[in-house]
Amino acid sequence: MLFIIGVIVVIGSVAGGYVLHGGILMLLWQPTEVIIIVGAAFGAFLIANSMHLVKDTGKQLPSAIFGSNKNSALYLDLLGLLYDIFNKARREGMMAVEADIESPTDSGIFTRYPKLLKDKRMVEFIADNLRILTTSNLAPHEIEAMMDTEIETQLHELSEPSHAIHRIADGLPGFGIVAAVLGIVITMQKLGGPPEALGQSVAAALVGTFLGIFLAYGFVGPMSTRMQSVAEEDIKMFECVKAAIVATSNGLPPQMAVEFARKTLFSADRPTFSELETHVRSR
Repeated sequence: MLFIIGVIVVIGSVAGGYVLHGGILMLLWQPTEVIIIVGAAFGAFLIANSMHLVKDTGKQLPSAIFGSNKNSALYLDLLGLLYDIFNKARREGMMAVEADIESPTDSGIFTRYPKLLKDKRMVEFIADNLRILTTSNLAPHEIEAMMDTEIETQLHELSEPSHAIHRIADGLPGFGIVAAVLGIVITMQKLGGPPEALGQSVAAALVGTFLGIFLAYGFVGPMSTRMQSVAEEDIKMFECVKAAIVATSNGLPPQMAVEFARKTLFSADRPTFSELETHVRSR
């Protein structure tokens, strides 16, 4: 919702100010300039990045536009899942959750949380680290260090789409200059013609510079910032899981382990202590 409001404010402010200053709005409509700038930027994006990164960028864009699905309800489900696993392990022994870890899609615990089960990256992270916890003799600090390394890698991977979009934002003013230079070339071909035609040609060329800067700072740059925020919201779930597993490896009971995990969440989406307690008792 904020994305749409922001787009309206940016366009309304620029277009409104231009019209109030005496400008003619239709003069800004130069489709050929748009083709040059946007087409060249997209081509540069394809040249600079791998197919895997191009696909990841496409997958992350909807979250940046419409908002992340990370909210208090999802975090409650994550904390509830961790509590259920730790509680079962505490009552029946760590090996009792082996079947749940090896096949989460067939697990009676994981299937209680279908929204989380759809996140393959998160499910794999939980299962892999619980497997290490149950089958190794690693000290808590060693488990924590290993998880920190994985989280750092995950953050780097999740941040790559925003970096790719930011590089395009940096290049857009340059492509605007390219469009303007080509417009001037066309204008030079018309020397000797009517002054009105020369004026229109120069105006069209200048629109190219305007569009490059406008798109870079009004839309693409802010989009890259928003995508970075989405990546950080995603990685917060990994940090939440890490805190719970490390607390469990230190011998803390399930309730305290998930409380450690809850403390890692941003305050805007963090469930309260009472909400978490009610949630885990209702499962």
